[in-house]
Amino acid sequence: MPRLTIPERDAAPAASHALLDGVKAQIGSIPNLFRVTAQSPAALEGYLALSKALGRTLTPARREQIALAVAEVNGCDYCLSAHSYFGANFAKLSESEIALNRTGHATDTQTDAILAFARAVALARGKVSDADLAAVRKAGASEAEVIEIVANVALNVLTNFINNVAETEIDFPVVRAAA
Repeated sequence: MPRLTIPERDAAPAASHALLDGVKAQIGSIPNLFRVTAQSPAALEGYLALSKALGRTLTPARREQIALAVAEVNGCDYCLSAHSYFGANFAKLSESEIALNRTGHATDTQTDAILAFARAVALARGKVSDADLAAVRKAGASEAEVIEIVANVALNVLTNFINNVAETEIDFPVVRAAA
């Protein structure tokens, strides 16, 4: 049972209506994450703006892979469920790739380094080692990409924490974090 209200679109604050309409236009529905976040129009607007800006840099597949790694670190079943669904259906990630991504790894070496770094950022709350940074740079990440990886981790921590606090009802095929 959710601990915070998950309003229908019309019951959300009026300032969130256009934002929720934009989500529906983009993905065809308004998932519960957006509805619970809509309780704060400022939080929803900020999340959507950062998500849109970051959507112009790393590929959609890489963003889903980072989201999976971070959701596993934070034990967010909602985000694991959502990003497993989006990863499979939109980014065309295989089931085995999704399972690997949840552990902070990938089948190709560059993505593996990116996910290992993203996981390290999440686990160390940003205080990564010199070796962590050297490894992602060695894999070809520019300084801009390092910042974008960190920003994607932060964006996913935001949604993980909202869903963990709210105990948001999962409206995707359910995936549970490893114990």
